[in-house]
Amino acid sequence: MFSKGPGGSETEVTWEDQQNINKFGRLNNRFHELEDEIKVAKEAIDNLEDASNELILTDEEVVRFQIGEVFAHVPKEEVETRIEEMKEVSSKNLEKLEEEKESLVAQMAELKKVLYGKFKDSINLEED
Repeated sequence: MFSKGPGGSETEVTWEDQQNINKFGRLNNRFHELEDEIKVAKEAIDNLEDASNELILTDEEVVRFQIGEVFAHVPKEEVETRIEEMKEVSSKNLEKLEEEKESLVAQMAELKKVLYGKFKDSINLEED
């Protein structure tokens, strides 16, 4: 397979080049999935923070706490503890997602260097 470059010159697309192009595509797809997952994780942390702040304002000793599909009456201190634990887990999850995203960006940059080095303007790896 050949790719026409600027000025009509042809560059051969080797099996290895095709593998790099495919890998870039997979990484790019995962990158977009991660962006969505990071957004959801940040929203979850914000919601937990809001719940924690609301809990501080309440005078109730027993509050309603959602467990799955139902609300249970739970002592305020236990709910505070649970929310803090949930925030910790969510923060660690967000950290992992952001680390994976950084890794993907680095891998994609490396592949861009290789592919643009060979194909110049005859390949477009940008999202515009």
